[in-house]
Amino acid sequence: MSNQNIALNKIEHAKWNDYLALCKPKVVAVMLLTALVGMLLSTPAVPDLWVVIIGLIGIGLASGSAAAVNHVMDRQIDLQMARTKGRPLPQGKLTPKQALIFAAVIGVIGIGLLTVYINVLTAWLTVLALMGYAVVYTVWLKRATPQNIVIGGIAGAAPPLLGWTCVTGTIDPNSLLLVLIIFAWTPPHFWSLCIARKADYEKAGIPMLPVTHGVGYTRIQITLYSMLMLITTLLPYMTGMSGLVYLVGVSVINARFMYWVWKLWKQEDGAPMTLFLYSINYIMFLFVILLVDHYLMPLM
Repeated sequence: MSNQNIALNKIEHAKWNDYLALCKPKVVAVMLLTALVGMLLSTPAVPDLWVVIIGLIGIGLASGSAAAVNHVMDRQIDLQMARTKGRPLPQGKLTPKQALIFAAVIGVIGIGLLTVYINVLTAWLTVLALMGYAVVYTVWLKRATPQNIVIGGIAGAAPPLLGWTCVTGTIDPNSLLLVLIIFAWTPPHFWSLCIARKADYEKAGIPMLPVTHGVGYTRIQITLYSMLMLITTLLPYMTGMSGLVYLVGVSVINARFMYWVWKLWKQEDGAPMTLFLYSINYIMFLFVILLVDHYLMPLM
């Protein structure tokens, strides 16, 4: 059987999990956690369950749509990188047309749910975040500047704001503070991966910071942004948004984060990937601690 026939056979037998993989489910799961915490922090009471469920479904579908577009736009790059060559499009399990149709369908459904059942503000903010990631970051910034993840990071930082506006219908300073935390966290999170996968990005011709400015410079930037992240994570306590439970919890995870930054600075083997993996747990821990503090402090 020819390679062309094998590829066509794969496409004809595309499975549901191939479409699921387009949505980057692990990334979307973290985004939905931050959105849920944004919902719960937005009010002293428990939000309406219907709003929570529909809001998360809408945000999740829109996020999955943006991820699917990212897969289409990056398919040639993904083919050249060890980390991404197993994705559905490089493997020929789906065609770009199939992926775009899928992205359009779930994106329209997600935005439609937010518009009809939540509020127009959340729907528009979600559209802006979707366009920011799928178009501004993926199509332009990623290929244009080593500061791509800094400038484009605002789109990935939007979920807690979206969760907040789902419940309140307004943009509150505290909701923007949650966005700021994720925005400051994103560069050290992603640049540590870029150091670990520098050869892949270099091969694919993507101007990530370690490729354009070297690993040493990137370590400096990771350290500086990590210090900025530490300051931003103290702001919820300083502004009165959170209490002592949060302060103690975030201090513990911040100390662990900076330990791995120090290991990276010392150029220890495996430190970049270890920092990257811990940073994923870090942001989940931080939002869970915010949530625990929100419900526990009034009882103390």
